[in-house]
Amino acid sequence: MLKDGSAIPGAVVCSCVSTVSARTLTSRAAPRQPPHFLSHLISSGKVHRHLWEPYLSKALLSLCIVCFVVAGGCTTPGMHHGLLAKGQAPSIQPKLLAVYMPWFGDHTHLDVGYSSDDPAVLRKQIEQARHMGISAFVVDWYGSMRPYSDHNFALLQAVASDAHFQLALLYNEPEGDEEDSTDEAVAALDKAYSDYIGPTAKYRETYLTYNGRPLFFVFPKDHKVNWTHVMEHCSSWEAQPLLLYEDQPPKKYADAFAGSYAWVKPGPGGWAADGSNWGEGYLKNFYATMASQPGKITVGGAWPGFDDTAADWSLNRHIANGCGKTLDETLNFYRSYFDDSHPLPFMMIETWNDYEEGTAVERRSASNCGGERPSTKPTT
Repeated sequence: MLKDGSAIPGAVVCSCVSTVSARTLTSRAAPRQPPHFLSHLISSGKVHRHLWEPYLSKALLSLCIVCFVVAGGCTTPGMHHGLLAKGQAPSIQPKLLAVYMPWFGDHTHLDVGYSSDDPAVLRKQIEQARHMGISAFVVDWYGSMRPYSDHNFALLQAVASDAHFQLALLYNEPEGDEEDSTDEAVAALDKAYSDYIGPTAKYRETYLTYNGRPLFFVFPKDHKVNWTHVMEHCSSWEAQPLLLYEDQPPKKYADAFAGSYAWVKPGPGGWAADGSNWGEGYLKNFYATMASQPGKITVGGAWPGFDDTAADWSLNRHIANGCGKTLDETLNFYRSYFDDSHPLPFMMIETWNDYEEGTAVERRSASNCGGERPSTKPTT
């Protein structure tokens, strides 16, 4: 919706993805330029160039995500324009996920203006995510080792049940020797099955599945967990979990994993001081590798930028947001490697609300063109 109340033309929505493959990295160099799809509005006179940031910034960031969701149907703009007007998106591949941090409000993380144990906040977040075309949150989780986050996942699952929204767990691999790490991982899977996934879980219908089996994301740390043993332990589950690893798992445990997901990385060349290395080389390698493994599940990755200067663990790493182009590029990069005959099942936005590493889309606006951090202030 524009400032004057008129709707954004359906053709504009579709144009933002139709030219992604033609754009090059050099187009990102010009400072403070609007995303490609906004240029259509400026040239048509719908928006004056000097007014685009304050009027449209946040709406157009959401539009970038929404147009990704409807991209497969852009040949019928009339139908999808109607869906957008109703705040809906057709059910097409890939399914859009977003990584969710459940730890705010425990005073060990950044104050972002809300607590993750507030059901009203959770309802609003789910509603907002759904309007952006996101179908599920993949929630950062440490099992029983971090009770506050675990408690908040339980709250989020209850709210998701009412909202018919889906969730999955992103389990942070324990650190330590192999035996202790493996035992801890087994205990975490047991808890997940009992409380959130299995037949005794109150809100099990909310848990994200693929071909009837629950998806369980693993974030690697010390690479000490014996995942073959963990999967053998889970053989008694009603439906065994599908384990997904960041990038490629250790070769000796490769058979335990059903697939891989991409994560925020700059790729070859490492972190550039000016944030210009946005991950193109990394994504090329990830998608090419996964496309050569048709039996594995591929979860694509997309991010709006990266800035960890607010984190206690900061290494001063940056990926520039490019006035929304970084999100646009990473959302659509997979198209060179997957098509209708070999579709990508999932795309994961990284992240919904990690303000400490500057990847949150929850409050980010497309007008963050100078590399400044997205707001952590509550919005009205």
